[in-house]
Amino acid sequence: MTNIDFFSDYLSATIRLSVPLAFAALGGIFSERSGILNIALEGMLLTGAFVSAAVSISTENVWIGTLVAIFAGGILGLIHAYLCVSLKVNQLVSGLAINLAVSGLTAYGARVLFDSGTIALPGIETINFLGLKDLPILGIFFNQDLLFYLLLLLIPVSTYIIFNTSWGLALRAVGEYPQAAATAGISVSLARYLSVGFSGCLASLGGVYLALVHVKFFTEGMSSGKGFIALAAIIFGRWHPVNTVLACLLFGATEALQLRVQAFNLNIPYQFLEMLPYVIALLALIGLAGKSTPPAALGKEREAGE
Repeated sequence: MTNIDFFSDYLSATIRLSVPLAFAALGGIFSERSGILNIALEGMLLTGAFVSAAVSISTENVWIGTLVAIFAGGILGLIHAYLCVSLKVNQLVSGLAINLAVSGLTAYGARVLFDSGTIALPGIETINFLGLKDLPILGIFFNQDLLFYLLLLLIPVSTYIIFNTSWGLALRAVGEYPQAAATAGISVSLARYLSVGFSGCLASLGGVYLALVHVKFFTEGMSSGKGFIALAAIIFGRWHPVNTVLACLLFGATEALQLRVQAFNLNIPYQFLEMLPYVIALLALIGLAGKSTPPAALGKEREAGE
């Protein structure tokens, strides 16, 4: 294999491993900008993967599976919002409860529907965009699926919405100063419900990508902690869509690297290599990139009078 072939293969793997993280992280930004900590991203990823797989098999249509998965992710987000906003359940406890429930339900569903993950799924096919897939290295970007191109569109759209629209201003106000936002006539509860629901929709798309593009089958726990790495990427990217997606690329590149290092049969225990993506995430969480300042109201219960 030439150096160009190796780098092309490595870049392609980095993209495949980064896309689910990026969808989940973008969703997490909307939730956390509104002041709701979303530990449930892991469960939302797994929900998107399971629902898209189940519906795609039953309907033999991946796009129906994708739409139903987005709806399911949104419902899960609304459940998280209901627990945190209306019932004032601790946000960390709510997210962990959702993750545990989804993990158990999807594991049971996999054994019933997929024979423990041995059934191949219909996949979302790649598009030879503009016929440029044969270009060295750059051709990788012109031979991707629709979800990849949707992600590229969502990055600037999300940035524009958050920082250049009245809804984005309201979202940031709710996450920073909910009492002031309420005084200005903004419904804090509604803003948080919408944000967390939308967060679930985006995170579930990451699960769809995992099941229907990346591996094309479903197995128990296939999210493998990606929701938590997405949370680390949000912190690493300081709650900004562009910086957060770049952080996801870093984590994806790290995971792709450890997979290739294992293939070289070096005298290194594979367990240490498998730790590498999580070590990078941990370094991000402890402030390797500098102190990250979260939204002021993140994780806090709504006070009286908001």
